Amino acid sequence: MSWKVFIAGVATGAVAGHLINHYLLEPRTISGDVILENVKEAFKAEGPVEGSWIQLKKQHYKKFAMDTFVYHGGITAIRDGEKKQFEFIADATTGTVIDVYLT
Repeated sequence: MSWKVFIAGVATGAVAGHLINHYLLEPRTISGDVILENVKEAFKAEGPVEGSWIQLKKQHYKKFAMDTFVYHGGITAIRDGEKKQFEFIADATTGTVIDVYLT
């Protein structure tokens, strides 16, 4: 085996290792739009939704042992014949709603 073939193999392995690390092993975040649609669907199951919003800039969130990035959003829904505004915090990595509260 010549040194040129050896160097080409090492370079190919290094590039492949970098791509695997970057695209497969690094945590991905879910789009804020997808999270908002999921939250809206959950609220629609309990009644009509009038409006919704989400901040598309992720924010750092730390509470007790939880240390993650989150999206903040809100829903205006009709409950008991009245408009009520809810805000939510959703994990940007998993899409899980961490908290929902009435404002």
